[in-house]
Amino acid sequence: MRIALLQMTSGIDPAVNARVLADAIGDARAQGAAMVFTPEMSGLIDRDRARAARSIADEGDDRVLAAVRAAAATHGLWVQLGSLAIKRADGRLANRAFVIDDRGAIRARYDKIHLFDVDLPTGERWRESAAYAPGEEAVVVETAAGSLGLSICYDLRFPALYQALSAAGATSLAIPSAFTRPTGAAHWHVLMRARAIESAAFVIAAAQTGLHEDGRETFGHSLVVDPWGEVLLDMGEPAGLAVVDLDPSRVAEVRSRLPVIAHRRAIAPVGSVS
Repeated sequence: MRIALLQMTSGIDPAVNARVLADAIGDARAQGAAMVFTPEMSGLIDRDRARAARSIADEGDDRVLAAVRAAAATHGLWVQLGSLAIKRADGRLANRAFVIDDRGAIRARYDKIHLFDVDLPTGERWRESAAYAPGEEAVVVETAAGSLGLSICYDLRFPALYQALSAAGATSLAIPSAFTRPTGAAHWHVLMRARAIESAAFVIAAAQTGLHEDGRETFGHSLVVDPWGEVLLDMGEPAGLAVVDLDPSRVAEVRSRLPVIAHRRAIAPVGSVS
């Protein structure tokens, strides 16, 4: 099973980003991929919220989503659209991932549950919750890449989500991201490998990379990790498209060798000691 990952340096113009995405879908199909994975915020990265607001629409009017659906149908390719900023009916925003099938139909949606509200030692300060509402539900969907559990970026740090996804049957985990450079250098590889190992599942993490138009920098290193924790693909820092072949039987092999999902037990709350 061949998949493709797109590593992007998304900018402030959704039309430009949409063209990059549509071209990548065609390239992935030409290279024999059955499904392509894109990063978090594929359609727009702009920390100027007033300017960004002019480009954010509801799902039915989003130009990037429409372009990706059209390209998926044209090329007959499944797409895990890492995420887009989408305006909700209540006026708040969602950081929303999509799974689009090879006819351009939306098969699944997932709104990011864990929002990135941190103060980094570098002085960077991020408050995702100031604009975005958190999601409430974990999602697993059947795709050309098997049973896929959906998540986004900061979700990576919360293993209970991945336990729920693998318990629900996910054999692959999508973790599209726009990791900062400091957190990426410190934690990216070890956390991705940990999520793959503890879930005995493939991890597919398409990432943003480089210096963006709005001035932020992202870490890159889009990864594919197998259920044993072996890194099958590391794209480094350049933007671009890469393909990798996955062996679906690897999941059953690893889970039979180390049946960690079957061995999970509910843990009672920690009691106080007097």
